Amino acid sequence: MTRLDRLLHFDRAETLQQYAGKRVRCAMASLVVEGRQVLSIRNIDYFFLSFDDQGRINKKEWENGMRLGMELLPSIPDGRYPKQVINAQYRFARRRYEHEFKWKPSRNVEQAIVATVLG
Repeated sequence: MTRLDRLLHFDRAETLQQYAGKRVRCAMASLVVEGRQVLSIRNIDYFFLSFDDQGRINKKEWENGMRLGMELLPSIPDGRYPKQVINAQYRFARRRYEHEFKWKPSRNVEQAIVATVLG
């Protein structure tokens, strides 16, 4: 996690050369832990990470994902449109975000991840 944190903060000293120039599928699990023992998995998030030619997170791609992620929030009605008009911009942004920055594992892949995490 420390290494990922350094990558996501664009630390110039942190690289993963084996992923240079690649787009990698990642899975991040949030766990319920007690006494260093994993009790359960709270959530698993599946996303892509794009790396530049030096093996660092592609900053432009990451920023595009963050910008699009901000568009996922529904807008607050401001009275400019009649009540029967629905602003669906955030719905389209969600579809685009899920298409470009998320991935869905097969049942076998998800079971393998769960088995690995829970031991």
